[in-house]
Amino acid sequence: MESLNPIAVPPEATALELVCPAGSLPALKAAVDNGANCVYLGLRDATNARNFAGLNFDEAAIASGICYAHERGCKVFMALNTYPQASDPAPWRSALDKAVDLGVDAVILADPGLMHYAAQRHPQLRMHLSVQGSATNYEAINFYREQFGIVRAVLPRVLSMEQVRQVIDKTPVEIEVFGFGSLCVMVEGRCALSSYVTGESPNTHGVCSPPKAVRWQETPQGRESRLNGVLIDRYAPGENAGYPTLCKGRFDVGDDENYYAIEEPTSLNTLELLPQLLKIGVRAIKIEGRQRSPAYVAQVTRVWREAMDQCLANPHRYAPKTTWMASLDQVAEGQQHTLGAYHRPWK
Repeated sequence: MESLNPIAVPPEATALELVCPAGSLPALKAAVDNGANCVYLGLRDATNARNFAGLNFDEAAIASGICYAHERGCKVFMALNTYPQASDPAPWRSALDKAVDLGVDAVILADPGLMHYAAQRHPQLRMHLSVQGSATNYEAINFYREQFGIVRAVLPRVLSMEQVRQVIDKTPVEIEVFGFGSLCVMVEGRCALSSYVTGESPNTHGVCSPPKAVRWQETPQGRESRLNGVLIDRYAPGENAGYPTLCKGRFDVGDDENYYAIEEPTSLNTLELLPQLLKIGVRAIKIEGRQRSPAYVAQVTRVWREAMDQCLANPHRYAPKTTWMASLDQVAEGQQHTLGAYHRPWK
């Protein structure tokens, strides 16, 4: 549903862009209406690393979304962030050509071969390096810039604040970081856990924990979630049940312990770090969640728009409001949040 009173994005906000997820046309409109500077979306196929059934865009929806966003001063990025198959790279090239024809403002790419194709075929196209490209240091980012003309890189969620600063100091490429959403404990683009269990890599098939491999079952021991037959978790009556991914399952460890051995279900939330991110030169804050609802997108975008506006107006007096944090915790995994790798108290 379209907002009757879209939130105006102030001109000074362009110093730090808010990049929001669009898993559907209603989600795109929710992001735009609540103050996103940019939205990112993908096609309904394996070129897209969020290739969930019932989500994403066909050509008509993309055209409609681009028109809606551009009329309101918002940019549209298309994620072509999986890796083409050696036997048939044509779908990825066709998708990239389609993105250009539709008029997207940038494409988000992970595969060097597709970057080479884009640079040769569409030299004016703005290219961003996807988090799936796994670039964790400035040498890698500068390589992508020199070879293919990448102008922005999305950093994996495993770097500390100091490491992010070091990258920014040594590259002219714009740096985008994740600010809120599901937290991945792995370096994105290098995780093999899903393919170990399902036989399908998210880097090539477009989704971690493909829905066809997910099963829920009520048992005398409780509700169980399984991935391709592998028991991921068991929930007590009334306990919140998360989507089954191997890294966020509970496992028997030793003889008498059962817990989240790899990662607890929690969301990254960096609202309190906004002044530091602004100071070190981060160009964009990314909100994770193309698989989430339009209501989630609206709520998170609204909070982050208000927070970023206040930080940009007066970073020295900025402090996150308790109402912001409470609102974000309502839609966080496990209804809890963390600063992730940005804050390492043991350092």
